[in-house]
Amino acid sequence: MRRILKEEMVSLLDIPSKPAGPVSANGMQVILLVGVNGSGKTTSIAKLAAVYRSEGRRVLLGAADTFRAAAIDQLKMWGDRVGVDVVAHQPGADPGAVVFDTLEAARSRGMDTVIIDTAGRLQTKHNLMDELKKIKKIAAKFEAFHEVLLVIDATTGQNGLSQARSFAGATDVTGIVLSKLDGTAKGGIVLAISDELQIPIKYIGTGEKIDDIAPFDARSFVDAIFGEAV
Repeated sequence: MRRILKEEMVSLLDIPSKPAGPVSANGMQVILLVGVNGSGKTTSIAKLAAVYRSEGRRVLLGAADTFRAAAIDQLKMWGDRVGVDVVAHQPGADPGAVVFDTLEAARSRGMDTVIIDTAGRLQTKHNLMDELKKIKKIAAKFEAFHEVLLVIDATTGQNGLSQARSFAGATDVTGIVLSKLDGTAKGGIVLAISDELQIPIKYIGTGEKIDDIAPFDARSFVDAIFGEAV
């Protein structure tokens, strides 16, 4: 029974990636990170930037979280550590304008990977969810391969499914980053999300260090849930 249960869980989690739009002539990829406050978005952006840089990509970050002044400073700090530039406006500026300027800068500089930070927002705040839709529309004006990654805290319970439903409805989420998967966190909520919404998990974050991130592997993840060595 244990073996059958594990195989069923692996099957639930092994979801192929969604097509996310056309690839531009210069191969530019635009990645929009969304999620609620405190989910670990900014740290996840830094980790992804480090991964892509190690692959030889030319990365540019966009600080579209203009709601919190500290968020802009935090992203700039991570940009310095990773060695990538950050496009930012003043706190309180229009997030859509930041996205537009970031993508314009990426195109003029020949960047191939753009990662956009967005303000953390509760899924119940409809005006903020509408703002995400506006950001997505602006990004869609630039011919690129688009990804929308939803960052979910691994310690989140059933509320994580509600988050995923709302963000998927607003921005057509193409993948999930499961953050803070360290300590006692199991991250089992992604089973419900995968089953209902068919959104693939792309990456897992396992700590605070810049290299504490890994591509998601369904079988290793299920083994960890069962407390088995991976």
